[in-house]
Amino acid sequence: MAQLSQIYRLTLLIVTCFTIFSGCSSLGYYHQATSGHLSLVMAAKPLDDWLALPDTPPPLKAKLQLAQQARHFAQERLRLPVGDAFSEYTKLEREWVLVNLVAVPEFSLQPHQWCYLVIGCQSYRGYYDPEDARAEAARFANDNYDIFIGGVTAYSTLGWFDDPLHTGFTRLSDSGMVTLMFHELAHQVVYIAEDTAFNESFATSVELEGLRLWQEQQGNTDGFDQALQRLRQRKQTLDLVETTTGELQALYSQHQTMAESQMRQEKAVIFDQLAEDYLVLAEAWDQAGPLGTNPGSLNNAHLALFRQYNQYVPAFRQLFRESGEDFEVFYEAVITLSKLDREQRELRLAQLDQRFHKDL
Repeated sequence: MAQLSQIYRLTLLIVTCFTIFSGCSSLGYYHQATSGHLSLVMAAKPLDDWLALPDTPPPLKAKLQLAQQARHFAQERLRLPVGDAFSEYTKLEREWVLVNLVAVPEFSLQPHQWCYLVIGCQSYRGYYDPEDARAEAARFANDNYDIFIGGVTAYSTLGWFDDPLHTGFTRLSDSGMVTLMFHELAHQVVYIAEDTAFNESFATSVELEGLRLWQEQQGNTDGFDQALQRLRQRKQTLDLVETTTGELQALYSQHQTMAESQMRQEKAVIFDQLAEDYLVLAEAWDQAGPLGTNPGSLNNAHLALFRQYNQYVPAFRQLFRESGEDFEVFYEAVITLSKLDREQRELRLAQLDQRFHKDL
């Protein structure tokens, strides 16, 4: 399951401004978020400085030059609000920038919500130190919550700060780095508090359409074809997950009448079947799927996380088509959509999804 957050490039939306901490009961968490992000920013140097250093490894120089091209493309072709984002680079001693914790009750599919100043509630919490995440996870585990902790490749601060490039980007393939940049920049266009599925599906649609155009400009479609293959794998996995979700919801609805020991046994059987069905699907894939090569011990937290990041991508891609594949028109349509209440928004997205007749 370690590959899940790498594939989905989970985004921690944090606003780290010292003036908002007064009287906050979660001061300790905000302090680690602030210090972690500021350490990332303070260690950053302009890309031009890295490129001018004689001891910068040639592969890194090539990545940074590519990043400069991608920034220009994102601004000019994708009409994304680039600003000074990704104009600096930070070298990390680890592959991930932080880790995320997801916690879900033992007999539920509704994840615990952590609420933050300014940005609202999220069903995950990010930590720069894995030990902090494990300590928080232990408290939930004591209450019989299902837990998932996974590494995060990158995150967005929604334009509050000039997010730097870092090792999490440059260790990816060229197409992987470029799409990650497009994805994170897209979060600055629109953000709905407490609607992760909307935010991430929109960013993924921009990532895909941006990659398609980028590859066309580069005269190479391999990266886009691989991205579409990954999306197909996600869709097939999501179908399995939705079936499992229905079975678990039916089981958990009996919580008041069924013995917990029996419920745990039946829950284990359902998750074992999901893992078995996933491995059968994966036999036909050329690359690792969204749950990795060996899904291991799946639980409620894995399902809650996975479902949030895979719902509305076809709907947004259809909206892009109906916007004449004009990014500015598309963004205006998405912003208009974001202003609807949740019920109206979900209905509109469902209608768009139905009109998305092509497989991908």
